[in-house]
Amino acid sequence: MIKRVGILYNPKLEPAGPLAQELAGLVAKEGVSSWLCSAWEEEKARPQVPATDLVLSLGGDGTVLRSARIVAPHLVPILGINLGRLGFITEFRPQEAKDRLPSLLAGQGRLEERAMLEVHVSGEAGVRTALNDAVAARGGVCRLIEVKVWVDGEVLGTYRADGVIVATATGSTSYALAAGGPVLHPEARDLVLQPITPHLCPSAALVLAPSSRVEMEVLTQHPAILSLDGQVNIPLKSQDRVLVQRSPHPVRFLRTGPPGSFYRTLMGRLAGKV
Repeated sequence: MIKRVGILYNPKLEPAGPLAQELAGLVAKEGVSSWLCSAWEEEKARPQVPATDLVLSLGGDGTVLRSARIVAPHLVPILGINLGRLGFITEFRPQEAKDRLPSLLAGQGRLEERAMLEVHVSGEAGVRTALNDAVAARGGVCRLIEVKVWVDGEVLGTYRADGVIVATATGSTSYALAAGGPVLHPEARDLVLQPITPHLCPSAALVLAPSSRVEMEVLTQHPAILSLDGQVNIPLKSQDRVLVQRSPHPVRFLRTGPPGSFYRTLMGRLAGKV
């Protein structure tokens, strides 16, 4: 039974704030308490999560990515409400969310569990997380960089490219797909290793085992960055290393459609029909 709901919204989308207030009112009518916060204020929202039973994410896929990092490592389900464009990982449009909210608060729906990444950067204390991907890439200068890659301690090779993506199954429909990678089922635990515009070196994507540990060393005389979910950017200098592996803490989404609906939705959105 859901007793407390968190509402995270995109402050850059004009409809998001009013919709958050409206949903808070609907939640209250069902006898459920709630809290509201901008998804951009991660440190402010994070302490609210442990006592929360469901998080509503109002925006697009980018807002869901922020919500996932806020919720981690707690297994609080996220329901994505799409105010953006594609919405690969959102579940409802606003009106449908308002119509379905009472039944969802009463316990309807199923939980979908997805893998997240755990990322360690050399010289940094602590661990960072990502739902989509970790990308070691060139910075503002249009010059290729070299990224030396190890998988489970064994040298895989050195890519001369714009960068290298390590993606989850969720991220396989994002930047990795645009770079030519495969699409994984969203609940797969495998990782995807995908170079970005490689030059005179292997270009094929690799699907790695769920237990794989990927280490990347950036070799460059020019600016480079580590980008997490395309939202958190960390400057890298030559010989910096980044360790990426599957996080022990997955993220959960509240879904209403059957598991197989992912493929129908994927094809429709790739064709611009959904």
